[in-house]
Amino acid sequence: MAAPEPGGAQVKSAVRTVELLEYFAGRPGMHSLAAVQEAVGYPKSSLYMLLRTLVDLGWVETDATGTRYGIGVRALLVGTSYIDGDEVVATARATLDRLAEDTTETIHLARLDGTSVVYLATRQSQHYLRPFTRVGRRLPAHSTSLGKALLATYPDERVRELLPPELERLTEHTVTDREQLIEELRLVRERGYAVDNEENTLGLRCFGLAIPYRSPARDAISCSVPVARLTPEHEQLVTQALLEARDRLALATRHL
Repeated sequence: MAAPEPGGAQVKSAVRTVELLEYFAGRPGMHSLAAVQEAVGYPKSSLYMLLRTLVDLGWVETDATGTRYGIGVRALLVGTSYIDGDEVVATARATLDRLAEDTTETIHLARLDGTSVVYLATRQSQHYLRPFTRVGRRLPAHSTSLGKALLATYPDERVRELLPPELERLTEHTVTDREQLIEELRLVRERGYAVDNEENTLGLRCFGLAIPYRSPARDAISCSVPVARLTPEHEQLVTQALLEARDRLALATRHL
């Protein structure tokens, strides 16, 4: 049997399946068929059949009425296997543990995916007030220290190509002017680390550094600190600890 032509029915079905799973992954909770159809634009009959197939396979779940849909448990299993099999995550574990111990704050490891960063690992703060984080969370690169640290490893023109036409505003401090962000990335290159100054979460400042085991960088580490607890002395401790952790990771991941 001849292979399907590009754009044929089999390829279209695969694309629609992935788009549906990404739709549910980005919108927690349950959604009606009408809401899903309005978002993805597929014919209602073919969308229903595709959803029923995904439900039968465990990739999508329904509520008790069978009329609302959400992401299924098999997506979790695949996501977990990605983390478990990732060499960078495995290599970074000891360094993340030490960094969390040295700073007493929340530590993240994340990867650039398009114009977003995806969290691969976290270490929670030792303090009672903890920022909300979870593995698998996706955030815009321009609003996070992790994302800015990674974008800074690209030339300015490439950053302009990567960034969306309009930058989403998450807080009143988020930088939404593309050229202003480009200027900030130049400062990141000079300083050696990026800063999220309550641009993603009010009351939280984050410091991020790219791991230079490849160029442009793909992964970065960060430390999040509530501004109420961030003295100049603590900021110096955090940034120094991050720089030392970055150097250890650069050495440990040089073969990856």
